[in-house]
Amino acid sequence: MAELLKFELVSPEKLLMSKDVTSVVIPGTEGDFGVFANHAPVLSTMRPGIVDITMQDGSNERIFVRGGFAEVNPNGLTVLAEQATNMDDLDANALAQHIQNAQEDVNDAKTEDKKQKAQETLDHLKQLEASL
Repeated sequence: MAELLKFELVSPEKLLMSKDVTSVVIPGTEGDFGVFANHAPVLSTMRPGIVDITMQDGSNERIFVRGGFAEVNPNGLTVLAEQATNMDDLDANALAQHIQNAQEDVNDAKTEDKKQKAQETLDHLKQLEASL
């Protein structure tokens, strides 16, 4: 049996998940990356996307995150998500609201750097919408 990875998913409101899992794929800012037990320490920012969790029984759980941080350390993987929604609970209306909020962030950005980051978020959300 493969070694298990201690995984915790935390949002500003609460602890959403704390389980021993087989692996997790994270939507890192520089690209997706997989984490297994005994992974080297990593700290990464996350872009909006899907956290894909492989459970002990081989089933998968997919959670949409709207950015945040992922930290791998000797104790496991912790994801601090700005916002998290289980893909089973995500519908077109909820995603449309995320897209509208991101568009408002683009429009309200005061600096070119903030506008660029907000536009990247909006682009990722639109890609997610296209994949639903």
